[in-house]
Amino acid sequence: MSLKDQLQIVPADADVAGFAPPPTPAAAAKTEPAGPTPEQLAERNAALSERLEAMDELLAKSLKDILADHEKAQEAALAWDRFGAMWMLSQRAMRRVAMDLGAQLGVSEQEIVQRAMGYANAVLNGADEEDLGGTIAPAQMQHIGRHKAFLRGQFRGG
Repeated sequence: MSLKDQLQIVPADADVAGFAPPPTPAAAAKTEPAGPTPEQLAERNAALSERLEAMDELLAKSLKDILADHEKAQEAALAWDRFGAMWMLSQRAMRRVAMDLGAQLGVSEQEIVQRAMGYANAVLNGADEEDLGGTIAPAQMQHIGRHKAFLRGQFRGG
């Protein structure tokens, strides 16, 4: 360090209150961030190593295999999309039938909806034996069972 680094020349007509002495090397070192700890560096290194392994695994596949996996995923998504459309259409059609029959019998739409909600809640909150008079197969009951928490939110009485 030279003498110029340690001295500050102030003009005679300057307001000396605005001039601060230059920081000492020790003070400058204290204000600089210390950087990541060895533990943080080790965690980051482990995360990067995992990402690198995943990339290596992906790059080890042939393009043909990658595209085949992508095509399978697209086919599965299309199948679920078609199933959703079929389910929605059948539900709307059955609702229409229920409303038409209810109107013929003098049952209000509100009462029909209340009955449907009651049946759904009986399946979701009742004993496992409730299968709507045998209209829900055991495999379907298991599927419903896996999603009970979500379905209970959908069929809450409002």
